[in-house]
Amino acid sequence: RTALLDGLRDEGFDVLTWTDTAVRLRQRLAFLHARLGEPWPDVGDDALLARVDEWLEPELSAARRRADLERIDTASALRRLVPWQEARRLDELAPERIDVPSGSSVRVDYSGDDPVLAVKLQETFGWRATPRIAGGTVPVVLHLLSPAGRPAAVTSDVDSFWDSGYASVRAELRGRYPKHPWPDDPRTATPTRGTKRRT
Repeated sequence: RTALLDGLRDEGFDVLTWTDTAVRLRQRLAFLHARLGEPWPDVGDDALLARVDEWLEPELSAARRRADLERIDTASALRRLVPWQEARRLDELAPERIDVPSGSSVRVDYSGDDPVLAVKLQETFGWRATPRIAGGTVPVVLHLLSPAGRPAAVTSDVDSFWDSGYASVRAELRGRYPKHPWPDDPRTATPTRGTKRRT
């Protein structure tokens, strides 16, 4: 066990297997710690190493070799750091996905300083306000995508974007993507995942 702990200190947590689920959970916890503080845990490498007995038990005590470390379910282990009374609030405060007006459920990206929701612009028609998370304290940054999946606009205030930025995006892209709707008033338009319906 001492040798395994020394290996973690020397090589860092890359010796563990970080699935996509575990990476996303760690990012969500880091976001909540940065924005809301305690009781949301610090999940930086130094903090995890300092509390290794709390979150890697009993796996660590059962491990005998490096291969045992690689088999640890890091997502389940990380959840041990979240106080049980707060665990049920994780999805409320840092949701993994947000429903958009079209009906799609879009994953939130917590990998940067701000939470990002990358969604096709036509799927957001009808939104009057940008979704806010962390108990309503943090607006997500919307990456409004063109039909090709590239950011056509970036905003954390969608209502303002409809007034000040949408017209220029519409003028630039509707000739390039004529099969997609580009309404005059996006606040009252029907959100859609696809192209215009044929009449």
